[in-house]
Amino acid sequence: MLRADDTIGPPDLARMRRERYGRLQDQLAAQGLDALLLLGGSNVEYATGARVPACDAGRAAMFRTVALVRANDPFPHLFAAYPEGVPEELPADHVHPPLWPEIDAGPIGKLIRGRVGLDEYTGAMWAAVSGVEVVDASTVMGRVKITKTVDELRCIRMAQHLNELAMTDVQPMARPGVRSAELTGRLLRRVLELGATGNAIDPIWQVMPARIGEGPWTVHGDVAFPTAPRDRILRDGDIIWVDTGVLYNGYASDFGRTWLVGLPPKPTSRQADQFARWRAVVDAVLAVVKPGATGGDLTRAAIAALPGGHRKPWLDHFYLIHGVGTDSAEMPLIGTDIGPAFDDSIVLAPGMVLVIEPVIWDDGDGGYRSEDIVAVTDDGWVALSDYSYEPFA
Repeated sequence: MLRADDTIGPPDLARMRRERYGRLQDQLAAQGLDALLLLGGSNVEYATGARVPACDAGRAAMFRTVALVRANDPFPHLFAAYPEGVPEELPADHVHPPLWPEIDAGPIGKLIRGRVGLDEYTGAMWAAVSGVEVVDASTVMGRVKITKTVDELRCIRMAQHLNELAMTDVQPMARPGVRSAELTGRLLRRVLELGATGNAIDPIWQVMPARIGEGPWTVHGDVAFPTAPRDRILRDGDIIWVDTGVLYNGYASDFGRTWLVGLPPKPTSRQADQFARWRAVVDAVLAVVKPGATGGDLTRAAIAALPGGHRKPWLDHFYLIHGVGTDSAEMPLIGTDIGPAFDDSIVLAPGMVLVIEPVIWDDGDGGYRSEDIVAVTDDGWVALSDYSYEPFA
């Protein structure tokens, strides 16, 4: 049973780690695998609970944390350069010095035998894993991550709460003459003061043009979002698409809203209409969210919410809905360019997390975009986000 109230309260982190590891062991048995060798940061954290300090991409590659999950082993093996990030319940004989898969993968080859799931390759690993039957670890990680335990849902709710609480300080700063970098500084300082354990993505404060042709060039010819943050000075009348994500014990939030710059910020009648259409799409999607519904049911509901020739209410090169967990965007992915058959293959189940992000765009008049997060329960859904839509509602 998963009820709405189950998502409220502090997470039991030790229980969460045990349950995640149990899911991995179940999938090893179900898929006939002897082990998982995990190099991807979010996968390693999922399997072991180990925390790694944030650092630049070059250092992250050099000082990787690696996890080895062997079938029927009661604990994962962790190879880490940061012993302070090791969970206390992990036995000493399962904690090892770091490996160097980018440079010397020989030791890795000695660790694995039989049929092994691998999530990332490095150049040095090709020779090291010769003689081992390697399969894609996503067949395991996708299945264990797509539904969340109660404690995982509580972590996501807390990450979102901290992100939104910080935004109550940041949004009033979005006024003429302020640099977007000042918004970033305030957000990052505030979320850490509030208890966030890391930052998932560079905060995005994208000033949107009125027309696609006035924005950055794209290979897909559609609305360009997101683009890299810049130290831009905000001006009266700017439309800002906001996207941020912070971490709480390894789980990401996903904050998305449309803000207006002005004193006071006030939407035009067209902008108010765009928000109303966005709200209609979200309400139509939520009306069909329940266990057993398919991703196709959700996309069809979104399209039917806007009769009369409006464009499809999301960005084709993104999605209508994505999941969130140890990654900022993970399964389920609904409304992608993979096509309707893939959407129909996704069946909602209790514990799935849906980030619903329609986009309303009127070329020549810009558009509206926001993100709401819900978790699927036994009898419907529960909201995990709770931020206002000011100045639109």
